[in-house]
Parts: sequence; C-alpha cells; structure tokens
Amino acid sequence: MLFNVDRCAHIFEALVGTLSAAKKRKVLSYEGELLLQGVHDNVKIILKPAPLPASGTATASVVKNVKN
Repeated sequence: MLFNVDRCAHIFEALVGTLSAAKKRKVLSYEGELLLQGVHDNVKIILKPAPLPASGTATASVVKNVKN
C-alpha cells in the first residue's frame, strides 16, 4: 500500500508543477499562488483561449496558401 501512496504523491507533485507552469505562462488562471488539497477543493481553474496570431502573420499565411 505504501507504493500507491508514493506513486500518488509523485503524480500530485507533477500536477502541481504543471498547473504552476501553465499559470505562469498565462495558459490558465486560478486564485492564489498554489493549490492545496482540501483547502482549495472548490477553486475554479480557468483555461484561457489561445491567442490569435498577429494580423500580419495570418495574412502572410493566407497569401502563401492561396498562391500554392
């Protein structure tokens, strides 16, 4: 049973790291600096929409595709 506890601890540790990195890169948002089990069970994690490409990049891409 101890094996499962260690495995779960590593999974949750990885998840916390992933959420923290995604928040830092503004891919998602949630209140506070970190999330703790129990205390933050009802905190909403919001996935932000992907940014639109710059208009010049989009236009160049469309023109390139039309020419091909």
